[in-house]
Amino acid sequence: MDPYKHRPSSAFDSPFLTTNSGSPVWNHNSALTVGSRGPILLEDYHLVEKVAHFDRERIPERVVHARGASAKGFFEVTHDISHLTCADFLRAPGVQTPLIVRFSTVIHERASPETIRDPRGFAVKFYTREGNFDMVGNNFPIFFIRDGMKFPDLIHAFKPNPKSNIQEYWRVLDYFSHLPESLSTFTWLFDDVGIPQDYRHMEGFGVHTFTLINKAGRVRYVKFHWKPTCGVKCLLDDEAKRVGGDNHSHATQDLYDSIKAGNYPEWKLFIQTMDPEDEDKFDFDPLDVTKIWPEDIIPLQPVGRMVLNKTVDNFFAENEQLAFSPSVIVPGIYFSDDKMLQCRTFAYGDTQRHRLGPNYLLLPVNAPKCAHHNNHYDGFMNFMHRDEEVNYFPSRFDPVREAEKFPIPSNIITGKREKTVIEKEANFKQAGDRYRSWAPDRQERFINRWIHHLSDPRVTHEIRGIWVSYWSQADKYLGQKLSSRLNVRPSI
Repeated sequence: MDPYKHRPSSAFDSPFLTTNSGSPVWNHNSALTVGSRGPILLEDYHLVEKVAHFDRERIPERVVHARGASAKGFFEVTHDISHLTCADFLRAPGVQTPLIVRFSTVIHERASPETIRDPRGFAVKFYTREGNFDMVGNNFPIFFIRDGMKFPDLIHAFKPNPKSNIQEYWRVLDYFSHLPESLSTFTWLFDDVGIPQDYRHMEGFGVHTFTLINKAGRVRYVKFHWKPTCGVKCLLDDEAKRVGGDNHSHATQDLYDSIKAGNYPEWKLFIQTMDPEDEDKFDFDPLDVTKIWPEDIIPLQPVGRMVLNKTVDNFFAENEQLAFSPSVIVPGIYFSDDKMLQCRTFAYGDTQRHRLGPNYLLLPVNAPKCAHHNNHYDGFMNFMHRDEEVNYFPSRFDPVREAEKFPIPSNIITGKREKTVIEKEANFKQAGDRYRSWAPDRQERFINRWIHHLSDPRVTHEIRGIWVSYWSQADKYLGQKLSSRLNVRPSI
């Protein structure tokens, strides 16, 4: 299966320049004018086409994850998990699947520095024999909120001030002072791992809880983990300023240079699994995306390895037009009732339809590399040549049929319609556990970052007091240190 066989014709197919319509261009440097110094003529089709296309070269950038870099490679199964899932690409050790990966920062614009303290996106598109599978994650195993209703507000708080276009943390601290569920994720963002050294030296996580289904229909919850074989490395604040000042695309260049040098980045894939019948046995909700599954209770299981051994051929085609959605799954892998995941299954596809158009899955980088068939016709920029007379189903004139049935979760769900929070919020315990696991110097750096942002003059005394209260509930001594240095008492 060649993942690169679907390629449009290239400008290099002709030995001379042509217009978009294929006509030869004999002068690419001079506009058609009346005399050598006269006005330009509108009939100069090549000029009009060239400038008009140039005016439209930029497409809407992603609202989040705008800054990114991609690379291609393969995934190889190293451990048998066929008893857990009927997914074809995980069927046996030794099976390889081509893929493409996009790393990214989250908040800032397309040309922003790669040294900003910010979560990193870690999205993998597997081109399997049963269609594409998008594992859309981050370099943190958890997220700030557990309900998708809050997502636009979260991003607005992190984005630059709409008045000044400057990111200001008083806005972040104001918003999240209402959301103690965010505490655990801040132990990642304000930790040293908040600025990865580069993309090769960072972990990846599926973040959400998904489900695996085997051939017998048995369901298990699953979380995905990517571990870099070269280890996790980060930039401290002063290092980030130095590296970013020298090269604001340092992580992209490191990825590109490493692959070109034959130093192929590699990650091991691990999973954690849980029987859904056990989900009430914990002091947290396993479907709460603000919580990790402790590895001492639910150990990691090895699955395979990912190797990136090829750079992209064209940055725009294979990075800017590369589109992911957690709704893109294959038989044997399914969703859970994680509220954030449920929202993202709609939102990600929707944003790509806005950015790239309704036919974005026809683009070579997004299209499946296996045989596929449906009756999705027409729409803006549909370039698929089709000559069928039947564009409906079923039909006695078309032999196409439905695929063989594959298992999906069949649990019975009961309840009343309501807008509410989950019962087991448990907002403070895991944040405190993580803080206490650090060495003293790492704890001190974490505290200093909080002192810096809470000392902003726009952060009110009330907001400082709320954050001191939150951290006091996570760890008494952490709260005392913040209270002493800020001269603020907990306010909750």
